[in-house]
Amino acid sequence: MALAIPAIFCTVALPAYAAHNAASDASSAAGADATAQLEELKNADAQTAAVSADAPAAAAGRDAFSATSEAELKRAQLRAAMLAYRGPSVRALLANPPYPNFSLDQVVAVAKQYIGVPYVYGGASPAGFDCSGFTQYVYAQFGVGLPHSSSRQGSGGTAIAASAALPGDLVILDGGSHVGIYLGGNMMIDAPYPGRSVGINAIYSSNHYFVRYGI
Repeated sequence: MALAIPAIFCTVALPAYAAHNAASDASSAAGADATAQLEELKNADAQTAAVSADAPAAAAGRDAFSATSEAELKRAQLRAAMLAYRGPSVRALLANPPYPNFSLDQVVAVAKQYIGVPYVYGGASPAGFDCSGFTQYVYAQFGVGLPHSSSRQGSGGTAIAASAALPGDLVILDGGSHVGIYLGGNMMIDAPYPGRSVGINAIYSSNHYFVRYGI
């Protein structure tokens, strides 16, 4: 009988031990599964966040590319139109000016005919003007030759006091970086910059002076 007790004990103890291990293994497996699922969720969230963060940047990049492409296309079209222009050139106008009798009032009237002509860098025709090309083209119609340079236009002619300036005189801004035709009352007509057209604008800088040609 004494020998049967350990056998019974062992018979009873073995299933208890096995059950404990099985429960432990099941618990470990469940924990591992839960951990794996948690990690998957974290990774999925991270990927979603990354995609969400990248989406606006990608959209902005596409928009910027589109805007740049459109601007470049517009510039190319304006440049092509300028090169295709077959009307009177500055040289032809100087050789045969339509207004041989110079008048500052008439300079203003002629300049206003070109309101709406687009700005084109290097342009000196009704197909497109830059600032000095505009003044050069207008003055050429009176037989007055101006260089195609705002700084050189500012260094030629006769410098006059602001109190003596008249509509039709040239106004030189910011040390010769820009030129327009004075209209009086702190206004000018000019070809401002790319993306804009010839128009009537305020003299935007206090650093300006006036130059007279033709009289």
